[in-house]
Amino acid sequence: MSKYTILHNPRCSKSREALKILEENGIAADVVKYLDERPSAAQLKNIIKMLGLQSAREMIRTKEAIYKELDLQNEKDEDKLIEAMAEHPKLIERPIIIKDDKEAIIARPPEKAKEFLKS
Repeated sequence: MSKYTILHNPRCSKSREALKILEENGIAADVVKYLDERPSAAQLKNIIKMLGLQSAREMIRTKEAIYKELDLQNEKDEDKLIEAMAEHPKLIERPIIIKDDKEAIIARPPEKAKEFLKS
């Protein structure tokens, strides 16, 4: 049986919906409240790889105030983008569902979780 982890923000309706989809499918995922349990830069790099993203920017919430405050829209250095997410986890797009520490998706919209569970 596969092992699932969800990077979850309980205050986010999309994150709650994705967690509910996992539960409805009988999956007891490890729930990581990433705002409290900040992922390290190394963990974020690994997640970016599992997501198959070309850039860390694809995993950043660009509408967060801290994004503009840190002037990340002009940042070209991938490591600096990752460090910003590690330091300010509010920047991390959510929810992220990880399967077997090998593959992951950003479950936005939450219905993407259903497709991911079928894979």
